Amino acid sequence: MSNNLALKKGLDIPIKGAAVPEVIKTVSPDVVAVKPTDFKGLVPRLLVKEGDAVKAGSPVMADKQRPEILFTSPVSGTVQQIVRGEKRKLLAVLVKADAVQDYVDFGSKAPATAVETKDLLLKSGLWGSLVQRPYGVMAHPEETPKAIFVSSFSTAPLAADSAFVLGDALKDIQAGIDALAKIAPVHIGVAKGSPFAGVSNAAVHTVSGPHPAGNVGVQISHIAPIRKGEIVWTVSLLHLAAIGHVVNTGKLELTRKVAVTGPSAPKTGYVTALPGTPVKSITEVGEGIRVIGGDVLTGEYLGAEGCIGFFDNQITLLREGDAREWFGWAKPFRPKVYSSSWCYFSWLTPSKKYDMDTNLHGGPRAFVQTKCFEDVTPMDIFPIYLIKACLAGDIEKMEKFGIYEVLPEDLALCDYVDPSKNEIQAIIGQGIDLMIKEMA
Repeated sequence: MSNNLALKKGLDIPIKGAAVPEVIKTVSPDVVAVKPTDFKGLVPRLLVKEGDAVKAGSPVMADKQRPEILFTSPVSGTVQQIVRGEKRKLLAVLVKADAVQDYVDFGSKAPATAVETKDLLLKSGLWGSLVQRPYGVMAHPEETPKAIFVSSFSTAPLAADSAFVLGDALKDIQAGIDALAKIAPVHIGVAKGSPFAGVSNAAVHTVSGPHPAGNVGVQISHIAPIRKGEIVWTVSLLHLAAIGHVVNTGKLELTRKVAVTGPSAPKTGYVTALPGTPVKSITEVGEGIRVIGGDVLTGEYLGAEGCIGFFDNQITLLREGDAREWFGWAKPFRPKVYSSSWCYFSWLTPSKKYDMDTNLHGGPRAFVQTKCFEDVTPMDIFPIYLIKACLAGDIEKMEKFGIYEVLPEDLALCDYVDPSKNEIQAIIGQGIDLMIKEMA
């Protein structure tokens, strides 16, 4: 397989509000949230109670099914509140931060074996950063993947610039690669001219093309496709640097530059913050604004009172699209509207950015089969047939048409271009949940 991937299929959505490459604020939150809902497949068991003192790196919960997997506090302080939802479901552990941080010392020694690497990740709370494919669940400590994949860049709408965010963390990134290479071969996808192209002890693949070229799932499908019975682990560049930092210093440090983006952001740029930081500490949120943790295609609704998640390094602010438009699609000329299918004249101004909102411009309707899904899916699968197999709950056809290779994020553009307004990511998610239930 060539180390240069030039992908043609996909779509870059021209939305306003890219983050200016400067740090506009540094946030030292009073309270941070550790959210078990960030981790697919986790059945949490609390290890602390309200009033307990913790250090940065102290375990606050574990997985009931695999108790060796720990989840740790990103700050030192006092457990302020245990937040529960319906049927006492654990939603968050709120930790009130100390003015001066105290860290658990995990020892600044490079692991020599796969067992030592796994032990360090389990104890430090960074095991949850490893995502296992197929299905996108937490990696299993007793299994060994055929490879570990990292995408060093994102092509999602308004995504954070990884070179700006982590360009000064090359030493930690290399230490993270060296540690994970003890478990399985590491592959890293980089953009042209990337500062991460010079890493060693990993197979480096130069990737170009429109979104979703930066998705790690798309890169896996072209480099080492997942077959039935095989597993692959993935880790974000952000958490790869965090792993390397623990190796180099013995301290858990999850501080990251969070990109504040979107056409409704009062000021775009980067805010230095921790996972679990409240949105209101990062940016102002006006009336009628939707706050999304992540990008507009795959992000999670946070709301003005929410907190950024463990995997988030971007928040996007959009206007709620609750206003009806006179004549709608029937207008002959709509200069402020972008069309991916050339229904309007946006194709005449390819460099223009648009002030988009959340309006769907219609509701779900009959599932029309068109070529639009294939045009935005640069993978060797049949997306329309996979989607229909998931709708039907046909496991045999889901396997045949590529359920092992995808997560919902890989077909996020199908959501965007679907003329029938179907929630394609939700359909794929339901199919994956069925596979987990029936094939476990």
